[in-house]
Amino acid sequence: MKPEHVWRPALAGGLALCLAMPAAWAQTPPTAGERESLEALRETTLALIELLVANGTLTREKADQLLAEARRRAAARPPPGPGEWGAPPPVAAAPVVRVPFVPQVVRDQIRNELREEIVARARAERWGVPNATAEWTDRIVVNGDLRVRGQGDFYQDDNLSPLGFVTAAAATLATRAPDLAAATSVGLPTANTEVDRNRSRVRARLGFTARVNDWVTGGLRLATGSSTDRTSTNQTLGQNFNKYSFLVDQAYIRLTPYDWVSASAGRIPNPWFSTDLVWNDSLGFEGAAVTLRRPEAGNSTWLPFATVGYFPVRESAPPRRGRGILGAQVGVQWEASELTRVRVGFARYRFRYFEGQVDGDYSAVTGPGASYGQYEYEAGLRQRGNTLFLTNNPLEIAAGLTLDRARWGLASRFEPWTVTVAAQWSHFAPVFVGLTGEVVRNEGYDRGEIAGRTGGLFLDDARVFGVGGRLTVGAVEVRSQNDWQVTLAYKWLGSDAVPDAFVDSDIGLGGTNVRGLSVGLNYGLARDTALGVRWITGRTISSPTVRGGSGDSFAVDSLQVDLNVRY
Repeated sequence: MKPEHVWRPALAGGLALCLAMPAAWAQTPPTAGERESLEALRETTLALIELLVANGTLTREKADQLLAEARRRAAARPPPGPGEWGAPPPVAAAPVVRVPFVPQVVRDQIRNELREEIVARARAERWGVPNATAEWTDRIVVNGDLRVRGQGDFYQDDNLSPLGFVTAAAATLATRAPDLAAATSVGLPTANTEVDRNRSRVRARLGFTARVNDWVTGGLRLATGSSTDRTSTNQTLGQNFNKYSFLVDQAYIRLTPYDWVSASAGRIPNPWFSTDLVWNDSLGFEGAAVTLRRPEAGNSTWLPFATVGYFPVRESAPPRRGRGILGAQVGVQWEASELTRVRVGFARYRFRYFEGQVDGDYSAVTGPGASYGQYEYEAGLRQRGNTLFLTNNPLEIAAGLTLDRARWGLASRFEPWTVTVAAQWSHFAPVFVGLTGEVVRNEGYDRGEIAGRTGGLFLDDARVFGVGGRLTVGAVEVRSQNDWQVTLAYKWLGSDAVPDAFVDSDIGLGGTNVRGLSVGLNYGLARDTALGVRWITGRTISSPTVRGGSGDSFAVDSLQVDLNVRY
């Protein structure tokens, strides 16, 4: 029962008694002391009503209704009879009716109920507490980070020139590096594969998590970056001092009705147990995911979990078909001891309608139709590494197609499975040792099916397998002064193991068809302030121009120096 359902009737009753006193006095005048006490009670009750209106507990409309109800009760109340309220029976010789003082029990009830309500409200709203904030602010957690980075990219001397990439793409109508094969309408290359590049970059992220109630949470995170680059939140300096965009990076609702299930929908954090071999660390997932897990128990060392999710990548808007990602993962966490923890997960993903095919919606007379271009793996989505072919209609190609109007599509279908393993050892505390590894293979790759769908593209050097691992030694997180952490990572990711749109964007400057190594060091300069240095080297595996046996390659080394703060 709400408190107001208790004290409002009591308050109305008490006020009615006070308002009824003048009628009672007309029959039996009270003594001077009784009149003074009754007037004090009446004034106190009216003052309490005004106080409740002033602090917002009671609206003015409700207060007026309360007074009107009290007057109605007072008017309807019959004159007090003999012996009421504990009065002694009248003497026969002097039939006088006297109205005594309101019983103490009624006064105490009204006073206690009002006191409890006001004290509870004062405690909730923190009346009189210096620098106090509203109660709802306790349910919101704010966090974020800032990073300033200096990055140098150093291209290897044996890289194929941009003109070589343009020439190869025009001759084979296929490529694994469409950005390096970019050209103007007159065939002049616009990419860079030979000149070193130095950049200053900044990243800012600000997140809010609100606990709406015991099982509903809302999350929002803003971040710098580009609206067309899903794998990076970096903003490159040197834009004529223009301001940067602050974009919605995460926006989701999470439901946890029970401790063994959680569901998230919106633009959510990565729901999978994974590494950056398949999913970039900065990637946000748009869609919904449900995770089931066994609650931790004191005597249990095996904690199984399962996750399913669906994520639309492109809206289905006929006559163009949509795209989406379906995924399911099962795994288990083994608490081998207080110092050892191992986690294993097996996942299967299906990338629906990502594969391309020669576009038939084209007329020699009227040109492209309404659905033309739906099979393109567009520049705003792809990175680099997947085997691509021209989906342009043969009539358009015969009319004289230049590379600036090329529509590249994915040659392979993608239905990869992954096995992910992570182990943590705390035997050398405060030094922590962590090891993660992941293996991926694309079961949707079929050479014969590719040849039939692409119009005769035969591949003999595509790779559909990938493996990666990372060793971490030092603090679990670099949060305090003199904390340190060293990382060593290796990745070998074949050209068509996974779509290159969602993988790591650092090794080889992003994408698949790359093998490389990274070494990093983070050191805590002060609380939540760290300096980081990382050296990355990456080189292509298969020919980036899809010319088997040509010896074409692309390699780049990168140096990143970061200053990070967290709050």
